[in-house]
Order: sequence, then structure tokens, then C-alpha cells
Amino acid sequence: MFSGLDFQAASGEVLAVIGPNGSGKTSLLRLLAGLLAPAGGSVELEGGDAELTLPEQAHYLGHRDALKPALSVHENLSFWRDFLGGKAGDAVQCLTAVGLGHATHLPAAYLSAGQRRRLSIARLLVVRRPVWLLDEPTSALDTAGQELFVGVMREHLGGGGIIIAATHTPLGIEARELRMGLTP
Repeated sequence: MFSGLDFQAASGEVLAVIGPNGSGKTSLLRLLAGLLAPAGGSVELEGGDAELTLPEQAHYLGHRDALKPALSVHENLSFWRDFLGGKAGDAVQCLTAVGLGHATHLPAAYLSAGQRRRLSIARLLVVRRPVWLLDEPTSALDTAGQELFVGVMREHLGGGGIIIAATHTPLGIEARELRMGLTP
């Protein structure tokens, strides 16, 4: 996968993880999210809640949207709010913030790819966590959706949040870069 990585991301900062397909960008995010176990080394979060692990203080937004097609837009977001716990926000307000206020009662199966992505972004808002781990976060978003997401990211960073995003395209926001390459 990868080796020799050493990086830091501070409060209010975006780290863009960039590299070719297969270079380990998604695996790195999954490792940080606690979905993969490291073969060696360590991952530390300084300044977070000492009682919680990094995965418990992070949102992982994968390149696939974690939605139940038969549930409504509102039911999907409410499920994640209840599942993730912590300080929860109002689902309808979060859906409105991502431009889905009009679709709350539609089954998620009816959503376009961009709308499904917006619903996944609403999950970042409904339960606040300081670290966002984003895998190709702007995929399927149109220009308006990308601009809306830039605003969402700026608000998160303004509140002291951290964003680590694997991406092939610019995020539309200033970011330090971590370049990953293919290992033989």
C-alpha cells in the first residue's frame, strides 16, 4: 500500500491527499477512520477529546454514498444522526443547508448522483465532529453543489475543524498537499 508517510493537519486546515489511482489515498483515509488496521506506525490526534479515539472524532465520507434507497431522504439522515450519536443537529435544517429541503420525503432511490452526494454531505452537518475524512467529496456534484460544499467546508474550518481529503480535482479551497505515489 504505502510506507514512510509522515504528515500533520492542524485545526482550521485542509490536507489534500493527491496521487494516481491505486496509490493508497482511500486506504489512508480508511486507516485514519479506523476501518483498516495499520501494519505498523501510529496515528495520533493531539488536542481532541482524550476520552475518544480518532475514529470517534471523525466523519468518513467515502466515495460511495452510504444510503438506504427505500428510506426517505429525511429517514436516511435521521438514521445516521441517531447512529452516530453525540451532539446532533436538526435533520431538516441540515438538508436545507445542502439544497435538499424540497426532497425530505422522497425515497433516496429517486435522487440523482449529485443529490445523493449532497445527502452524504448533510451527514457531516447533522452530527458535528472535528475531523472530516473525505474521499473524492466533490464527485457527482455540479458547479452549484461544489460551491455549496466550499461554504460547508469553510464553516467547518472556521469552527476549528480539520479536513483530510483524497481528491483528483481541486477542492475549491486552499489546501496543503500530501502527494502519494505508486509503490513497486
